[in-house]
Amino acid sequence: MKLKGSCHCGAVSFTVNAPSPVPFMHCHCSICRKTAGGGGYAINLGADAKTMKVRGAQHLGRYHALLREPGKRTTRSKAERRFCLECGSALWLWDPRWPELIHPHASAIDTPLPKPPERVHMMYGSKANWCKVPRGKYDIHFDEYPEESLEAWHRRHGLLDR
Repeated sequence: MKLKGSCHCGAVSFTVNAPSPVPFMHCHCSICRKTAGGGGYAINLGADAKTMKVRGAQHLGRYHALLREPGKRTTRSKAERRFCLECGSALWLWDPRWPELIHPHASAIDTPLPKPPERVHMMYGSKANWCKVPRGKYDIHFDEYPEESLEAWHRRHGLLDR
């Protein structure tokens, strides 16, 4: 599926092809929450990095989050979060450890996205105490990362390359 996305002010827009475009995973980690999560979480999609086309790249900022783990020295994440320097909209994440993937934030996508058959709530152990997370029949919770990958989840639900 070809996805079109943009920031709020329109300074940055992009297109990217996503073989797994269904927004299924709500990440409640402190990084996603603080950099992109208006609802106390961020939803990242999976897309093919080599298909990414950006207009307004001069308006892009980049952030490498600080990783703070109890008992360990603070380090910088290898993952690169891109955002609009003009309006602050969170746009996508790219990680050099998986260079073929790019993870646009569902909130930045202008193309109508399919509704997921279930919602995966990850990093539930890090959620903000004010964030009420749904606990319905189609809500699955993980304190940290699920073992099932983005691709495997889409494949299991028959959603890959729809």
